[in-house]
Amino acid sequence: MKAFAMLGIGKVGFIEKEKPVAGPYDAIVRPLAVSPCTSDIHTVYEGAMGDRHNMILGHEAVGEVVEVGSEVSDFKPGDRVVVPAITPDWRSEAAVRGYPQHSNGLLAGWKFSNFKDGVFGEFFHVNDADMNLAHLPEDIAPETAVMLCDMMTTGFHGAELANIELGATVVCIGIGAVGLMAVAGARLKGAGRIIAVGSRPVSVEAAKFYGANDIVNYKDGDIVDQIMDLTDGKGVDNVIIAGGNSDILVSAVKMTKPGGTVSNVNYFGSGDLIGIPRLEWGCGMAHVDIRGGLCPGGRHRMENLIDLIRYDRVDPSKLITHKFHGMDKLEEALELMKNKPKDLIKPVVIID
Repeated sequence: MKAFAMLGIGKVGFIEKEKPVAGPYDAIVRPLAVSPCTSDIHTVYEGAMGDRHNMILGHEAVGEVVEVGSEVSDFKPGDRVVVPAITPDWRSEAAVRGYPQHSNGLLAGWKFSNFKDGVFGEFFHVNDADMNLAHLPEDIAPETAVMLCDMMTTGFHGAELANIELGATVVCIGIGAVGLMAVAGARLKGAGRIIAVGSRPVSVEAAKFYGANDIVNYKDGDIVDQIMDLTDGKGVDNVIIAGGNSDILVSAVKMTKPGGTVSNVNYFGSGDLIGIPRLEWGCGMAHVDIRGGLCPGGRHRMENLIDLIRYDRVDPSKLITHKFHGMDKLEEALELMKNKPKDLIKPVVIID
């Protein structure tokens, strides 16, 4: 089959690979719509996961089932499905403990283009199909649904990790697609005032649509100073980090009140250490929690997110700024994620 792959650090291209084979609990899926992610950029151009050769990229896909294993009961060939970026091994100790994202190893629930080939091929493999696939309703377009696979579940997880109380003041640092979904998630969780940190006009407008009350532009000065000014020196209850380099945690802690929570769903793709400011963290005793987590995946999570769309709680289609048709457009879409032009939030490739 034809597939779009990482050839080595800094190199991508189309290759031919054997079609994957389904085990008894698995499925083989043909993609209908896919989307490249900033994580793919970290993987290819920073070597964040190490030097990989001929590894198929991609972890965001909606597709059609073409084959199922003998033990799969809830899906059949022809079914349209949402495929989460995180596909845990549900028969694992970590899943029993409530952390399926780390089933059989740290971050090991994230399999696509990490531990195995991803979704940017004519076909791709899904483990534990009954637990990891979700039926896609006819009234949701594949290009909209592909925003569920990673962007929506990750952004919402940022809001979940932040422990937002009703009426809380929340900052979302970074308003790419994940940060925008963090804004939407904070609103759904009951935040009062939401401050979004970003600069691109297209993202600023989307942040306001999803619920941001104030916009802080990091190009206008230190974001801590700006947020402290906005809050009359009080700081904020919760910070969700959805962008930035390894120093961003310093800023997040500095702006958080004692008793608050810093939530991180940002992918730190380089560096060995992430700093915490000693004094502003109360020499370790500020009662400021710092939490970070890989987004939840699996069937139940996707079904819940589908209902948020079906019942008009959130519209992730606003994230899509660029649409392409045909697998041959994958490299062009990936280049957009690498270069991040001002009019980009998220590209989608529809596989005709």
